[in-house]
Amino acid sequence: MQLEIQHLTKRYRGGKLGLGDFTTDIGPGILGLLGPNGAGKSTLMRILATITRPSSGRVLADGVDIAGEPDAVRRVLGYLPQDFGVYPNLSAVEFLQYIAALKGLGGNGTRQRIEALLDEMNLATVRTHPISSFSGGMKQRIGIAQALLNDPRLLILDEPTVGLDPQERVRFRNLLAHLAGDRIVILSSHIVSDIEAIADDIVIMHEGRLLARGTAATLRQAAQGRAFERTADTARLDDLKRRHIVSRVSRHNGGWEVRYLLRDGATPEPGSVGVDATLEDAYLVLTTSGPA
Repeated sequence: MQLEIQHLTKRYRGGKLGLGDFTTDIGPGILGLLGPNGAGKSTLMRILATITRPSSGRVLADGVDIAGEPDAVRRVLGYLPQDFGVYPNLSAVEFLQYIAALKGLGGNGTRQRIEALLDEMNLATVRTHPISSFSGGMKQRIGIAQALLNDPRLLILDEPTVGLDPQERVRFRNLLAHLAGDRIVILSSHIVSDIEAIADDIVIMHEGRLLARGTAATLRQAAQGRAFERTADTARLDDLKRRHIVSRVSRHNGGWEVRYLLRDGATPEPGSVGVDATLEDAYLVLTTSGPA
């Protein structure tokens, strides 16, 4: 499958911009959407999942406009929204059976698929327990399982690692790496480390617009030569925050160890040491400065 996103714009009531002239192509592999809350990630994903219609622009799935023919995407779609809800009185297996029925799935193959997904999500031992007894992370894993029921060619996951503990996040990353293959996987997060660990390709979004796209390595170049560290007292720390983009502060010998990024046109502070840029540095530079 190939998605072509052409000049996609979404305005809500009152004129609030959800997306602004967003254009890109998406092919098989894992694409990470990275941006702060309100960047337009969920709006884009809801349009791709045919839940929301754009104000202008279009999305083509293998050449078919999904606004006019939404079934072109819906029959091959797996979707986990950010505000995913469950039926708390159903057990895990009952819930997945219910979702399978809504998707028009049935038979022995579906029952076997449900059991395999419960095992893959480490939920097999609680398959008959009511979902109301599950932790937040377990509920998130049920959400991921329901998105995979129809073995989708397009998998859209909005903030899928919310509520997962570190061990579960590692398991989830391994699962996605296994799933990717010849399907499109799109996931969003405002957590840089999650996207960097999972995604082959990364889109950085801000205020509804595409700021940059590339691998983690290529995106880091946006901050190369702009990342510095130095120690500072409280007064100097306040000055650094006014003049630069401070990305990390930690206690150090009664003062502070500060990592900061140069704003456009700025020069490093005396006593600073240049350090290698990270993806988080690039993210902060781009969302503060604008398009690359």
